[in-house]
Amino acid sequence: MSQTPLILDRIYGHEKNYADTIFLTQPIGNHQVINYTWTQVMDQSRRIAAHLQSRGYPRGARIAILSKNCAHFVMAELAIWVAGYTTVAIFPTETADTVGYVLRHSEASLLFVGKLDTWQQQRPGVPADLPCIAFPLAPDTDFESWDAVVARTQPLTGQPLREPSELAWLMYTSGSTGTPKGAMHSFAGVTAAGVGISDELELRLGAGTPRRMLSYLPLAHSFERSWIEAASLANGKTQLFFAESLDTFVADLQRAQPTLFISVPRLWLKFQQGVFAKMPATKLDRLLSIPLLGKLVAHKIRKGLGLDAVRLAGSGSAPIPPDLIQWYRRIGLPLYEGYGMTEDNSYSFCSNAQANAPGYVGAALRGVQVRISPEGEILIKSPARMVGYYKQPELDAESFTDDGFFRTGDLGELRADGLLKISGRLKELFKTAKGKYVAPAPIENLLNAHPMVELSIVSGVGQPQAYAQVVLAEHLRPRQHEPELRLQVQQEFTRLLEAINASVPDYQRLQMIVIAREPWGIDNGCLTPTMKVKRSRIEAMAAPQLDHWYGDKQKVLWA
Repeated sequence: MSQTPLILDRIYGHEKNYADTIFLTQPIGNHQVINYTWTQVMDQSRRIAAHLQSRGYPRGARIAILSKNCAHFVMAELAIWVAGYTTVAIFPTETADTVGYVLRHSEASLLFVGKLDTWQQQRPGVPADLPCIAFPLAPDTDFESWDAVVARTQPLTGQPLREPSELAWLMYTSGSTGTPKGAMHSFAGVTAAGVGISDELELRLGAGTPRRMLSYLPLAHSFERSWIEAASLANGKTQLFFAESLDTFVADLQRAQPTLFISVPRLWLKFQQGVFAKMPATKLDRLLSIPLLGKLVAHKIRKGLGLDAVRLAGSGSAPIPPDLIQWYRRIGLPLYEGYGMTEDNSYSFCSNAQANAPGYVGAALRGVQVRISPEGEILIKSPARMVGYYKQPELDAESFTDDGFFRTGDLGELRADGLLKISGRLKELFKTAKGKYVAPAPIENLLNAHPMVELSIVSGVGQPQAYAQVVLAEHLRPRQHEPELRLQVQQEFTRLLEAINASVPDYQRLQMIVIAREPWGIDNGCLTPTMKVKRSRIEAMAAPQLDHWYGDKQKVLWA
């Protein structure tokens, strides 16, 4: 990798070759946006870099960012790199305790504070003596503003270089299984991910297709950081748009007209359920079956979602039901699933038009090696792999085989043609009273494919049979106390239960489906910032009611 231009070298090339090309588009309210060219982006980044260096931090010092996605997140990252430091991004929804933990654990020297919804609750997690700089869209603070620093500082000149082995970023996991771990990623690894993904996209889209992307999944997460930011930095010809808020999301999408769009399964499901809320699934299915009318209806749906310009769509971060992928392809959206993790900069597997099958996450990306252990665990060696866990060398020894393959913790099967299937998490396997292991993920996929289900978990450690908890689809929740709807839900879920039990071995059959009283969210601790289910938290909440649920003998229960 040392002979290949690193991502920062490429950025200097973009600064020169695409000087007047718009790189970042930031909404600022009232339907207004600010466009930043490569020249403008690098001018601000170089000024902030000079300011950081003036503070006398040692090379490699950690500089933190706590912000929702925005143009200044990317500018700050570039400033940190140019100045010789390492980025630590914190999820913008984290609690004060986690914010404090990451800042202390990473030994952050300075914090950039940006767009945030819960700053007053997070503020106590920031040490009083930690220097802070506020982005233009930050909440009101007494910190010096980014614009003030830019206005009084001369830009750093030249092309300061970074070594391939130096750390570009510390990527803290989203904490679905406890305390976040800091994965150390070098410039060589980040370059491998950014260039590898960019080249893959170029191959799929063709050189002439404009690259427009909307960045809205947390940039603190590996999936967005690699597939959106790093790929854009490697390419130089991408226009990166940002979302203003949840309320303006559709308008933001329609402004961006993305040609590339990635999301997580929960949001792909919510988009679909939004469509079903306007038109029942059975009626839509019938219309899509009519040759000419079906194409018109499909186009109208894509346009309504703001996705009619999309040439390539992706899903990652968690398993997605194969039926959901098929539904999007049916409405003309080429949706493909990928597989990666924080530890390899989300650069490992991706499906495409030639390499895809229902339930499979595709084939290995360029340079990625894979094998299945005797226990069925997926082992991966990626050119974008991390250096190790920050301050936790004991975890490194556990996480890698002697020949350098990362132990993913996922169970899977590898077909002869290289397609990979994920069958669950090693740590999520549980035994019922029958002494047989149950893998929850495949059963959850069957549940999540139902239009009345938003999320689900399958559990039942030590119980006679497994059971499922589900969250009702968003459009149904306001009516969940209506007798008519409850009867309909009861009937639908009874049929769903019977269908699932007919398709799995007897020791994996579900005794019941329990409908959660409240939706699982980030705010109540049931989802991570990237909307993965916190299984242990939900199971702990259910524990006091388990005896009652199992004793009730009903197939469908309301919690």
